[in-house]
Amino acid sequence: MSSTYITRITAGPEHIDILGHVNNAVWVQWMEQVATEHWTRDAAAGHVDAYVWVVTRHEIDYRGNVREGETVTARTWIPQGPRGARFDRHMEFTGADGKVKVAAKSTWAIIDRQSGRILRVPAEVAAPFLTP
Repeated sequence: MSSTYITRITAGPEHIDILGHVNNAVWVQWMEQVATEHWTRDAAAGHVDAYVWVVTRHEIDYRGNVREGETVTARTWIPQGPRGARFDRHMEFTGADGKVKVAAKSTWAIIDRQSGRILRVPAEVAAPFLTP
């Protein structure tokens, strides 16, 4: 079990590609935005100051289109504890019609901000994102 973060995002004109829907690169930006919001909401302030997360892998399934002015509900969660320096984060963007438009799994690695080095995820950093 894990904590979940949910937010809503509305597609603006700057998000739309030549085909009239949200560009694939924008979905990746939104994924980073939502993950960062979850981290800063649930992590201890000292952890936010001490650590930085970087993506090492994205797996994205594009299942539907979103047009300018449409709003999606973004939901993210971490289904299991860390593996060394890494966490897998899942994300879904659901349209007003209740259908998942984009589903993704990203692997994030933790870096010590001061040293710039990757490290094992400390248990106290992971704890707020996992339900006992």
